[in-house]
Amino acid sequence: MARAHNTGLVSHIDCHGGGQAWADGTTLYVSAMRPPDGTSIYDVADPRHPKLLATLQVPMGWHSHKVRAQNGIMIVNYEKFREGADDFGGGLGIFDVSNPARPKLITHWKVSNAVGGGVHRFSFDGRYAYISPTAEGYVGNIMMILDLADPARPQEVGRWWIPGQHVAGGEHYPWDNYTRPRCHHPLRLGNRLYVSYWHHGFYILDISDMSRPQLVAGINPGPADPHPTHTALPIPVPIKGRNILVVADEDVAKLRPSPPAYTWIYDISEETQPLPIATFQVDGIDPDGEPQEHMTGCHQPSERFNGTIIPFAWFAQGLRLIDVADPFRPREVGFYEPDPPAGCRRVSSNDVTIDDRGLVYLIDRQQGLDIIECFPR
Repeated sequence: MARAHNTGLVSHIDCHGGGQAWADGTTLYVSAMRPPDGTSIYDVADPRHPKLLATLQVPMGWHSHKVRAQNGIMIVNYEKFREGADDFGGGLGIFDVSNPARPKLITHWKVSNAVGGGVHRFSFDGRYAYISPTAEGYVGNIMMILDLADPARPQEVGRWWIPGQHVAGGEHYPWDNYTRPRCHHPLRLGNRLYVSYWHHGFYILDISDMSRPQLVAGINPGPADPHPTHTALPIPVPIKGRNILVVADEDVAKLRPSPPAYTWIYDISEETQPLPIATFQVDGIDPDGEPQEHMTGCHQPSERFNGTIIPFAWFAQGLRLIDVADPFRPREVGFYEPDPPAGCRRVSSNDVTIDDRGLVYLIDRQQGLDIIECFPR
């Protein structure tokens, strides 16, 4: 049976397992994890009775498991997925969703055919897309900013990478005996970009001049930390006079067998020297420090949240509501643990977001999405 504290199930959508969900007004966009399923669009004006409006597919060998929408524009990623990829091309699909029931492709922006991996995670503010593409001449994914003022003709504004990635530019590549660099998830707040970089930590970039992003600071806890950095999420207002960054490790692709991944709290008041001040782990899932199977612990926080309470997708632990009002002592104030999907041994909560009404959308990477109301004290 599902377990809940300070939360309640509003409705369930029996959709294919997904990589991301995003709400724009009363329209919900859901990206599937595995081809040929791509993106599904739902009307959630009545959240107890979601209505499917449209579906998009992708060719086998590619997946489109991330989605963002704003100002009538929907962006999805295209990335190689296992075997069988044809010449479809990695990059972004940019759609007109002014009528969400009839999405229209505006353009397919592609990375270099010589590289072809595509784009992984990204964010979008209605004009600029902050993306993680593969790029010709570079090892691994880099950070790139695209201007979508004219969505039919995306223009690269700027890019940034860890020195050593640009081998075609003559840089020495120093990671032959380590995992290759991989920009994972750029998030903007003001004139800063907070960029997670997988097993190479996270970086704070000054994008006052978007054409020339400048490094402010970077923290790489690997290889001491066996987990990859998934998201570096800035809190938009000071807490107790401090600027706070929530950094989530993902419980996959471990460097070695280890206990479940958790999340970090950093004080970035002096942003050139990020200071770790706390961690959070769901109570009871690391009883003795022994290694556990992957996808037991942390995955990611919602990019959207209200106040100091951040919804997290915590893989096998479902939805967790974490309050960072005291950044030295983050605490759980609610949770929702769904039943495992039919035929699955346990849940695998992969992504979470909220809408303007405060409703939470929690998607399982195997099957299904839950719409949840929250009422933490």
